[in-house]
Amino acid sequence: MTQFSVLDLVPVREGGTVSEAMAASANLARKAEEVGCKRFWVAEHHAMEGIAGGATSVVLAHIGNATNSIRIGSGGIMLPNHTPFQIAEQFGTLDALFPGRIDLGLGRAPGAGPELQRALRKNLHQASEYFPQDVLELRALLTGDVDLPITATPGLGAKIELWMLGSSLFGASLAAKLGMPYAFAAHFAPDHLDAALALYRRDFQPSEALDRPHVMVAMNVFAADTDEEARTLASSQQQSFVALRTGSPGKLPPPIKDYTDSLPAPSRAMLDHLGQAAAVGTPGQVREQIDAFIARTHADEIILCGATFDPDARLRSLEMTVEACRSVTV
Repeated sequence: MTQFSVLDLVPVREGGTVSEAMAASANLARKAEEVGCKRFWVAEHHAMEGIAGGATSVVLAHIGNATNSIRIGSGGIMLPNHTPFQIAEQFGTLDALFPGRIDLGLGRAPGAGPELQRALRKNLHQASEYFPQDVLELRALLTGDVDLPITATPGLGAKIELWMLGSSLFGASLAAKLGMPYAFAAHFAPDHLDAALALYRRDFQPSEALDRPHVMVAMNVFAADTDEEARTLASSQQQSFVALRTGSPGKLPPPIKDYTDSLPAPSRAMLDHLGQAAAVGTPGQVREQIDAFIARTHADEIILCGATFDPDARLRSLEMTVEACRSVTV
C-alpha cells in the first residue's frame, strides 16, 4: 500500500504572524500523525515573508515536541547554504531528542539571490558544485564510514534516514549512485518527473542503508466537500505561485472563488502545467487523481503539499484525503 506523508512550508498568511504559523504547523503535524501519515517534513526557504521554515532544524524540534511517533525531517535542507558539520550537529541533536524519528532530506539548489549570498557569507554557486562531496562528508560524519579528522557530537552514530531531493536528473543520478531514497519535487517542478524516476531506478546501486530503489513524489492536494470548495481552497496557493513566478512573493493570500478565470493566459498555463502533480476536488475525485498519479509514477510514497488560508481547512483536507486513499496501491 502506498504510504502518505506531509510537506509543510510553515506558511504565514496575510494578517497572520509567524507564531500563528508555527502553531498551525504543529497542529497539522498532530493531524498527520493521527491519520497515520508516515512523515512530516519542513522545507528550508529564506528571506520570504510568507514562509517561516528557514531555521528548519529549530522548527523540527518544535514539531517533534508536538507529536509522539511520526517521522519528522527536512524536505529539504539546502546543503550549499550550510557546512556538512553544522547539519550533522543539528540533526544529530534532533536524533538525540527524538530517537528513530529523524529524516534528513538534502537538496542542491540554494534558491538564493545575491542578497542572501551576502547574508550567508557564502558563494552559493561554488558551494553547489561541491554538493556531491558535501553529501559524502555529511554521511561520514553521521555514520563514521570514512575516517575524518573531526567528530560531530551530537552527530556520529545518529540513526538518521538520509534522502536525496531533486527536481532534475542530477539529483536522481546522485541518489542512484549513493544508494539513497529519492524524493521528487513534482509539486512545483514536474518537467523531468518521468525521466528522473526512470534514471534513478535504472542506475540504482544498493547501499548499506537501502537495498532497492525507493521513491517519494510530492503532490499538491486539496480536498473538500464539494469540487467548488476545493478549487477555492487551492486558490490561495495558486496566487502564491503566480506571485512568486512574477517576482512579487508575499504572505499567503485569502482564497478567491474562480481565481483562474481572471488570469492572463501565461499564468493560467503555468498553473495548468503544475496541475499534472495535483489533486483537487471531493474525496472521491482526489482519490481518482492520486490513484492515476501513482499509476504513472509507481511511487512508494506520496508526500502531500498544499497551503490553505484557513489552517483548519488544511486539517480537514488532509483527513479527507488520507481516508479516501487508504486502499490506494502501487
